[in-house]
Amino acid sequence: MLIKPMPRKTQPKYLAPTLVLERVSAWGLCIRNLSLQHRMRASDLCERMSITHSTLRRLENGDVGAGVGLYLNALMILGALEVATPLLPGAWTNPEGMAARVRLPAADGQGGDGDDYF
Repeated sequence: MLIKPMPRKTQPKYLAPTLVLERVSAWGLCIRNLSLQHRMRASDLCERMSITHSTLRRLENGDVGAGVGLYLNALMILGALEVATPLLPGAWTNPEGMAARVRLPAADGQGGDGDDYF
């Protein structure tokens, strides 16, 4: 019996917004350049991250299908996490004083639940 390999779960680049592609590509170049600058072997970085060499190559090439956690983990190991991904302002991450949900008024004025089903 022939077993087929699982298909790769990658998102085609044309589906990602240009700004996202640019950011992920920059992170990949940062990972590649910092590992060279620190003289860290690819096998050592892969071992610390618990990933394969092919996954590291995907990160370095800016593959949008690679998990964001992998990018952040690599940047942290290489000492560039705070520079590459600064913390968000506290008001954006603090749930206090925020409404649990946003409810828009019904467009038809009949006080419905706002569902737009036909």
